[in-house]
Amino acid sequence: MENTQQRVGVIGGVRIPFCRNNTAYADVGNFGMSVKVLGALVERFGLHGLELGEVAMGAVIKHSSEWNLAREALLSSGLAPTTPGITTARACGTSLDNAIIIANKIATGQIEAGIAGGSDTTSDVPIVYSQRLRKRLLAVNRARTPLDKLKTAVRGFSFSELKPAFPGVAEPRTGMSMGDHCEKMAREWHIGREAQDRLALDSHRKLAVAYDAGFFDDLVIPFRGLKRDGFLRPDTSMDKLAGLKPAFDKTSNHGTLTAGNSTGLSDGAAAVLLANEAWAARRGLKIQAYLRDAEVAAVDFVHGEGLLMAPTIAVPRLLKRNGLTLQDFDFYEIHEAFAAQVLCTLRAWESADYCKNRLGLDAPFGSIDAAKLNVNGSSLAVGHPFAATGARIVATLAKLLEQKGSGRGLISICTAGGMGVVAILERP
Repeated sequence: MENTQQRVGVIGGVRIPFCRNNTAYADVGNFGMSVKVLGALVERFGLHGLELGEVAMGAVIKHSSEWNLAREALLSSGLAPTTPGITTARACGTSLDNAIIIANKIATGQIEAGIAGGSDTTSDVPIVYSQRLRKRLLAVNRARTPLDKLKTAVRGFSFSELKPAFPGVAEPRTGMSMGDHCEKMAREWHIGREAQDRLALDSHRKLAVAYDAGFFDDLVIPFRGLKRDGFLRPDTSMDKLAGLKPAFDKTSNHGTLTAGNSTGLSDGAAAVLLANEAWAARRGLKIQAYLRDAEVAAVDFVHGEGLLMAPTIAVPRLLKRNGLTLQDFDFYEIHEAFAAQVLCTLRAWESADYCKNRLGLDAPFGSIDAAKLNVNGSSLAVGHPFAATGARIVATLAKLLEQKGSGRGLISICTAGGMGVVAILERP
């Protein structure tokens, strides 16, 4: 079969400001935020009434009624109602995964253009009945006569059944939160508190500078009175960060993860437009960068591996396949779930032992130039609505490459469940 793979262009992306939960977007929800960013993307690139090949949107925390979120949101976005939609979830990697889904369809010629994105809210969370009450209600529904229904409803009933169940934040396999797991990683890799706080401070400073320079003027759409991310603290300092108490390990006196060097519970949404070169040319749209390749990996965190270390495995696989080294990049966008996670990743790639015994490499994978890391800030300062982060990073990196004129960027995102999603963007 003739190889007809096409290059996949990133046309551009938009997002709303990310904010703390229970603040500006508390009553908006995933649907409202998704409609906002999709509509903004339609307006920015003149897509009104246009049929696209696919819209892939996702959300991690969503109501059961939002099973068709992507399709429902696009129907309110201004796109042609004949545009298909798919709703996905892979924790923090969701919208980068969606970019990969769209890119693969474009590369193989299945579609010419599509949108990838995601939204998440920790304000409007699904609150469900207890398991006992759910079973009781289902049994009542199955009962045939009114009397049988009444008997089923009251037999053995306890008011404790009325206690609602909230979404869990712990890993089901370990019962530990992501922060608890990251504390273990920080101890294993000897990542201290000061280094974590320093990375967090740098993230805030870089983001503030980028906003002041106008970098986000066309990337961030004002919404609900916000023009900048609600997490941004331009006036923070090492002293202020040092004054925060541990957020996860509160009893051992050795906890290093705090509210300042960990991402907070966030609300927000982001989306990015991808297309092949012919489609972009017909519509007079410029391509900012190309999505060259991607990789997904997982670790056995249940039996001792670090929960958030999968990107350390995915990146070497990706670069080997593409004949690249870790130093062959102009920008590195490593998602800052926790400052410790970023620092553990970098230290692992520098470790001869880890690279030999876990990655199967003959030598350390190497170091990166810190000046090229998250140059406009990242999740610690921006916020982290789980399913929106990947699209935010793709749009940010594509614009960075367009501004530079040429170059290559690496995206690395760790996820719950011990997985990692990584990708390469480039501009020849």
